[in-house]
Amino acid sequence: MSHADVRPFEFLSAGRIVFGSGVAESLGERARVYGTRALWVTGKSAARHAALEQQLRSAGLELAHVRVAGEPRVEDALAAVAAGASIRAELVVACGGGSVIDLGKAAAALLANPQDPFEYLEVVGRARPLPRPALPLVAVPTTAGTGAEVTKNAVLASAEHRVKASLRHDSMLPAVALIDPALTLTMPPAVTASTGLDALTQCLEPFVSSQHNPLTDALALEGMRRGARALARAFHDGADLAAREDMALCSLFGGLSLANAKLGAVHGFAAPIGGQFESPHGAVCARLLPLVMEANVAALRARAPQSPLLSRFERVARVLTGREAASIEEGIGFVRQLAADLAVPGLASYGMRPADVAEVVAKAAVASSMKGNPIALTSAELSAVLQQAL
Repeated sequence: MSHADVRPFEFLSAGRIVFGSGVAESLGERARVYGTRALWVTGKSAARHAALEQQLRSAGLELAHVRVAGEPRVEDALAAVAAGASIRAELVVACGGGSVIDLGKAAAALLANPQDPFEYLEVVGRARPLPRPALPLVAVPTTAGTGAEVTKNAVLASAEHRVKASLRHDSMLPAVALIDPALTLTMPPAVTASTGLDALTQCLEPFVSSQHNPLTDALALEGMRRGARALARAFHDGADLAAREDMALCSLFGGLSLANAKLGAVHGFAAPIGGQFESPHGAVCARLLPLVMEANVAALRARAPQSPLLSRFERVARVLTGREAASIEEGIGFVRQLAADLAVPGLASYGMRPADVAEVVAKAAVASSMKGNPIALTSAELSAVLQQAL
């Protein structure tokens, strides 16, 4: 390949990525580098994080603790900022799934920039850049799915707009991403399935994205390879540490890929669906993924048959199935079968109806993730995907 075939690209990530079983035991000393007063953000189960909290206290940190039960809302971010401000927090430590880490990122941004969040929120707000850098964040994921520990945006739900939107700034990349696969061993099967399918989607979409680059390609392919071989194993046997390690890497590589090469229509749909219907993000992605793959391939064959992106779908099929001769259709079939094996429900199970399709399509069309889709899909094509996904 001549150098002219590679468009210029940038690659941004967390300041430091620390990976391996047991690395969470260094949390206290790693956090202490950034100050002595920390906003401590976790999921709703206090007991689950007691050992890590004790490490922080033993390292001499004063903590203000906030918990988030579901996907974070604008109100949760404001409450977290108030808690952090009460101790004049110098850093944020977030330990949990993507929702917890997103709340930590939002709080780190807003503690340094104490304005109305709608000044900075995309889509539903004024999307202004942050005037001051976010506070340092130490991110400790306990699920293997979102890759939020290496991305620069925080997704918040706005109840009044019935949509999820992002705060986004380079300084919101965590200072430290501390990824310990042992922390994911307690994930229940349904959470393993939905987060794992999200991770797989976040490797696949950047690889076929219009914004792909050689660095994200390498990460996305390796993430897909590990996810395809390990997800069903982790689902059926949660104690399989090798499978958990593969899925933690799949999640990490997906986060690194999407942050630098964009996503596509699956995530373009997932944001408005998540804003309108109570639904696990990963399960929504899993339901949509084979249908969006099918729609993209059909659109490329019809409108851009010479597109090099078509051969990328062939490469995806070979990686997912582990077979060199696999066809695009077999790759789509692999994803469809995996979602069925992991008991991924239709979107109707979250309350979505045929009457909702037009509104979701209109919102998805302006979602930032759509910009990376391999080809612009028409409203009719997007509607057909959603109808099938119900």
